[in-house]
Amino acid sequence: MDFSLTPPKDFPAFPYTPPYSIQDDLMHHLYMCIEDRKVSIVESPTGTGKTLSLLCASLTWLADDKERIRKGQILVDSSAGEPDWVTSQTMERRQRELEAEELDYETRLIAARKKEAAMRQMAKARVIKRPRMATTESEEPDYDVFLPDADEDSTDNISPAVRALMAKLDKGSSRTSKLEESEPTCTKIYYASRTHSQLTQIFPELCKLKPQLKATAFMSNPSTSLSSVTHKRPHDEESESLNHSQWRTVSLGSRKQLCINDELRAKGGDLDEKCREMLTGTKGQRCSHLPSPDEDSRMMNLRDQILASPKDIEELATAGRLSGTCPYFGSRRAIPQAQLVTLPYNLLLSKTAREALGIDLTNQIVIVDEAHNLISTLLSLSTVRLSLQTLETSLAQVSIYLTKFRTRLTAKHALHLKRLVQFLAHLRDYAMAWLAQKKDQVKLDAKTEIMTVAELMPRLGRKVEGTNLLEIEEYLRTSKIARKISGYSEKMEERAAEKDPKHPSQIRRGATPPLHSVEAFMLALTSANDEGRICFSVLKDANQQSMEMKFQLLNPASPFREVVDTARSVILAGGTMSPVSDVVAQLFSHLPEPKICYFSCGHIIPSANLQTLIVGKGPRGGDLEFKFDRRGDKSMTAELGQIISNFVNVVPGGMVVFFPSYSFLNMVREQWGASGLIERFNIKKKLFLEPSDASEVDTVLREYAAACNPQQISTGAMCKGALLFAVIGAKLSEGLNFSDDLARAVVIVGLPFANLGSPELRERMKYVNRLQEKTVRKPGQKDAASELYENMCMNAVNQSIGRAIRHRGDWASLILIDRRYSSSSIRRKLPKWIGDGTVVAETFGSTMKHLGQFFRTKKPTQQSDA
Repeated sequence: MDFSLTPPKDFPAFPYTPPYSIQDDLMHHLYMCIEDRKVSIVESPTGTGKTLSLLCASLTWLADDKERIRKGQILVDSSAGEPDWVTSQTMERRQRELEAEELDYETRLIAARKKEAAMRQMAKARVIKRPRMATTESEEPDYDVFLPDADEDSTDNISPAVRALMAKLDKGSSRTSKLEESEPTCTKIYYASRTHSQLTQIFPELCKLKPQLKATAFMSNPSTSLSSVTHKRPHDEESESLNHSQWRTVSLGSRKQLCINDELRAKGGDLDEKCREMLTGTKGQRCSHLPSPDEDSRMMNLRDQILASPKDIEELATAGRLSGTCPYFGSRRAIPQAQLVTLPYNLLLSKTAREALGIDLTNQIVIVDEAHNLISTLLSLSTVRLSLQTLETSLAQVSIYLTKFRTRLTAKHALHLKRLVQFLAHLRDYAMAWLAQKKDQVKLDAKTEIMTVAELMPRLGRKVEGTNLLEIEEYLRTSKIARKISGYSEKMEERAAEKDPKHPSQIRRGATPPLHSVEAFMLALTSANDEGRICFSVLKDANQQSMEMKFQLLNPASPFREVVDTARSVILAGGTMSPVSDVVAQLFSHLPEPKICYFSCGHIIPSANLQTLIVGKGPRGGDLEFKFDRRGDKSMTAELGQIISNFVNVVPGGMVVFFPSYSFLNMVREQWGASGLIERFNIKKKLFLEPSDASEVDTVLREYAAACNPQQISTGAMCKGALLFAVIGAKLSEGLNFSDDLARAVVIVGLPFANLGSPELRERMKYVNRLQEKTVRKPGQKDAASELYENMCMNAVNQSIGRAIRHRGDWASLILIDRRYSSSSIRRKLPKWIGDGTVVAETFGSTMKHLGQFFRTKKPTQQSDA
């Protein structure tokens, strides 16, 4: 029997009928992509219902796949060569059993919803008391708590009584594991985005989807889906009123977002470390919100509450507070039974984080939203920094610890710690010698040196070169001795401060143990291949100089490859994914071409609502080309000021101008301020500047939005809207909506090419060129380094362009000021949804003509309605 799935003619769960054609096309594309186990790159502009379409298509496939599995189970159970009437009875019996299991599980979820509702009602009438942590104080520290845990394979010196207790605990844990194994698991969708705020935005979209026809299989565990047998679900009256609760969903976050221990949070410092310290329960210090193994029912109840209705991170924390149970660990317990798991990039992309959470991507669906950030995020997560100060602190802590506990450590712990001290000492000596040689250099290049791992290791000496760093790193990771060493060092600092209040403390209590940075750096060094580089650089620190060692990954595909190879299907989605060739080249070059598919749709707005102009000539008739070496040309910046002044006279509402860098923005601001041009801007539109301090962004945006308000503009004041100067690739270039009157025009000045003087960038460019040498280069094809350099620039431009059109009724003009935008290679890398209607203005006069015609066609009613 053929069990392959085909996409439905329509998607009944989609809340709007009929969907836009581009939404319907996207859902059909995504459904087949998942079914065919492909990688897809999806470009769908903001306002086209991208998130809603992604959820609807993937959940529809999930429901159909579940029914396929159920049919397969029934057929397998009944295919024993029996007579037809026996086979029929067997199939009916097996179907009833499967449906009974689903009904039992849904009954639990409905009970959890009722309990949660009752707890919320009770919480309104009383104050939730915060449990106190039991504490014990002693004048003398108990040094035993800083000893490493006993080796798992070392039981020679354990007393019979202790050995019996360990056996009893092992027996109990095996029963727990068997209980967990009996819980239902399912295929799931891992939905990742860059930040928790972006993930929170998917929950309103999720609640819009409606159960209809086959979509009833979306229910927590439906009693009917594609079968003809009907059973009434328990508590149907509650189920019908809780359509938003039909998908088992869990949000994963960090302790910072989910910790409900207020006393612990109030202490400051590294919350992760303090939480881990309280997991052991040493001397009554176990967190009161984390149930003991004997109270596991508390955690199971919270798990059911989490799965009973979709909750974002804030709602998950609230549920934990109401139940008095840790939502961080509760969310982890909910993963196996969840159908939809939302999580930030770092938890999905880090193998260590996936293993810690128990996430297995095998045969699962992975959707990465806002995927234009993916490559930079992969490179950032793989970058490891180790300062000379951290290195010296780590060496001092390990040396003191080893001296103190030398006679009490097992041979295994002592051997690994001695090897660690040896490695740290040699690395410290080399770093100090390098700094002494480089710190008096004047040129930036001379203060930086890049080398491979293979080049660094011999410089540390023969003893280190012959040391198995992977073995030491594995020891640090598995033994978790870094926290013991850090805890002992903190205790010694505290005692020294008690004896001498003037004692200069070198340790910030609660901070991440320095050895964790060493551990990460050592793990990077074990990747002895051509895909990474070690960068030594001199740092300016107040009145003294220091240095930093940094591991940089050159190939973003390496940490992402395991995700791609194990998942059933991977979807990269974004409003602007162009240039797509760059995404494929950097992330999927190892995949065969048929494995990759691409979807790009136009915008849902009418073509008359979007104008794209390329301005290559200024008012004086000269070419406009804002190359780095020409940005100091005062005549060109004065001409740019005149261009913007002309635009201000024509553009209604708000206008956002993106500059290629902060330095260029600051330079033109000073020049235009001295010439009086800034004052003339303010007469027509109130001018705002992107702040350098991130904490001021919200204030600037609120004031800018108020100045753009059509009601305020129509009061008869001379100022007609607002003007915002921002920077490409900075705080205002992505993740913000400049819809309607907030941006009737978005202006891009120049092309923001990265600094070629960066040693790290040069290494990446050399690396991609070496890879290209292994392939056949097509005639006329650019070298890979030039292509990478251009793609990095256009990725940033495209994100700034996407700030304007945000919904179906929106309209705006996109203006690209630089003649290089008219070249075919650059235009090909602009978003597909603006490429077809782009106009290259031959003169500045024609620019103003096109601009004036566009805004004259917009009726006053359109502006006021917006």
